[in-house]
This record gives sequence, C-alpha cells and structure tokens, in this order.
Amino acid sequence: MDFTFEVLQNTRRIFQGIIENNSLEDLNKIPNGFNNNIIWNIGHIVVTQQLLVYKLSGLDMGVSSEMIDKYRKDTKPELPVSQQEVVEIKGLLIPTLEKTKDDYAQGVFKTYHEYTVSTTGNTLSDINDALQFVLAHECIHYGYVLALLKVIKN
Repeated sequence: MDFTFEVLQNTRRIFQGIIENNSLEDLNKIPNGFNNNIIWNIGHIVVTQQLLVYKLSGLDMGVSSEMIDKYRKDTKPELPVSQQEVVEIKGLLIPTLEKTKDDYAQGVFKTYHEYTVSTTGNTLSDINDALQFVLAHECIHYGYVLALLKVIKN
C-alpha cells in the first residue's frame, strides 16, 4: 500500500495547490456543460474516502454529517461555497489521509462491510480494495478538475 498512499498524498497536494492558486469565484464556477465545480470535486474526494474507508470499516469518520450530505455521491453544488468552507476542505485533504495511513499501519481496519461500487460494478471486499478504489476515484476527479480549470481559464 506504500505506493497507493504515495500517489494519494501527491494528488492531495495537487488539490491543495489548486485551491491556493484559484479564486473563490473560480472554485465555485460551474461552466456550461458541467454539473459541478472545482471545490465540489475536492470536497467529494475527501467525503468519499471517509465513507469507503472508515464508514464501511465500522469506524468513526473524520468529516461532519453536514459535509457528507453536501459532497457524497449523487449530490451537486446547491449554493456557492464560502471562503471558510474552502479553508475547511483544504484543511482536511492531508490530515485525513495521514490518519488513514497511520490507522492502516496500526491495523485499525479489522472488518469491512463489502460494497459494490455503482459506477464501475467493482466490489470492495476489504480495506485494500477500498484504498485502491479511492486512488482511482481521486484520479478521476483530478481529471474533472483539470477539465474545469481548462474551461474556466479560457
């Protein structure tokens, strides 16, 4: 899992940089042809990781139920996100991943409630499957964010 955690850490740092290098307006912008924005995608990857890794392991998550309701699968931005919420999302990117890495190393993930991913049909049977899927999921959303940036900046 070392490589998986390394790629996740690098991707999360890229997301941090995107937040730091774009205005609140650009983070909230939903271009024609899109149904979400940059900050929604970043909030979504944090929430999804917590759900797939912690909730399905029967453990407490490191994000609020309000955040889960706002960024989980099948949601979309309803209102612009405030600067305070952007700061909160940015502040969750690295610490949630570091906690996951530490918990994984300490063997915290003892049980896992099998889950079939609706978008791909893959069944996650254990924490290793979950972490590998989280990596793929975050990279997909990195691609969405790059597409949004390209449209917004042109």
